[in-house]
This record gives sequence, structure tokens and C-alpha cells, in this order.
Amino acid sequence: MVQKAKILLVDDRPENLLALEAILSALDQTLVRASSGEEALKALLTDDFAVILLDVQMPGMDGFETAAHIKRRERTRDIPIIFLTAINHGPHHTFRGYAAGAVDYISKPFDPWVLRAKVSVFVELYMKNCKLREQAALLRLQLEGDTNGGVGHEKEPAGLLAELSARLAAVEEQAEALSKQLDDESADAVAVATAAHLERKLTGLRRALDALEPGTGSGAAVLPS
Repeated sequence: MVQKAKILLVDDRPENLLALEAILSALDQTLVRASSGEEALKALLTDDFAVILLDVQMPGMDGFETAAHIKRRERTRDIPIIFLTAINHGPHHTFRGYAAGAVDYISKPFDPWVLRAKVSVFVELYMKNCKLREQAALLRLQLEGDTNGGVGHEKEPAGLLAELSARLAAVEEQAEALSKQLDDESADAVAVATAAHLERKLTGLRRALDALEPGTGSGAAVLPS
């Protein structure tokens, strides 16, 4: 079973959080509330999130400061942040949002369909990255078993490699379809770049898997990190 992705919703107004939940509930993912920047940072200490929707105007630690803390942490620096704001002070204000590490900057009131579509792109990218990490972990376990002369060494590797190859092919197909979708919809540059990075990782994993096939060498493949 593939676990649901977690989406962090950060806003000091309960009615805004309720509205976001209503908009994003159709994605069928896990929605996590945070009513302040401090509460958001605590949630990020223990859970992994596909994307963060972050209100700019909050008492105490505002959205910009919260984003700066998120980007300084090794664990959370790569999580996409979408800023939501009820005010617009022009290009300078928007630039400050992108400079803080946001992948998008949306003014309220926003189109629910547009917001849901943007969030769904990052959820898909997150899920595919999770699958990629799982495939890499399986390969590492197999390599360790081969190196240590694990039980069933003569029988199991070929079957396991075939299964991994089939799983990887399915992920490759989904990644290709997602890249085409991003091209068709003229998606955000950051989303396109993230998809391209995912495809490069998949290419590296495919090469590592091919190197483990019988007759292709010693099997000392370098797995993508």
C-alpha cells in the first residue's frame, strides 16, 4: 500500500484552514494544520511533507521568517512552499516571497481549481520520489546480501532483479507521463525542474540495475543517492 502524502497548511485563521481543507480534500491526501509559524516548524521536525501552503501575514513569526527557517534545515529545505497572501504590495513583495524560497506566490482570493492543480503536481512528484527511494533501498539490500554471501544467493538475485526492473519500468512510465503533463500545462519552472531531476535519478537507477544483470560486469554499480 502506498502511503498518502502529507500537506502542511499554515494559517493563523481557523476559517482559512477550513477553506483550504475543503479545497484540497478531493486530492485524498493527509492534511495537517498549523496555526502559526512555530507550530509549523514543530510539525516539520517529525513528519515529511510533499508541499507546504504558507500564509504570509501571521502574528509573531510571519510566513517569510517561517520559510527562512524551513530552508535553513537540511531535512526540510527541499520541500516546496506555496505562499498565500491577502495583500499585494507589488513586485517587490512578490520577489521577497520567491527570495524566501517559495515555488509559487498566490494572492487571495484564489481560484480553488488552480490551487488544487498546483498542489497536485507537487504531490505527484513527492510520491514518485518516494517510489524511487524504495527501489534504491531494495537494490542496496540486495547488493549487501550479495557481498555478504546471503542465504539463497544462487537462486534469488535473478528473480529480485526482474521484479525491481518491472517496478522501475512502472515508475519510469509514470514519470514520463508527468513530464508531458507539465509541458502541456506550462507548469511552474520549479515543478518542471523537479520533474527533470526525478528523471535523471531514474536514469541513474536504471543504469545501476542494468549493471547488476548477469554478464554485464562485476555488479559494482553506483546507486543514485
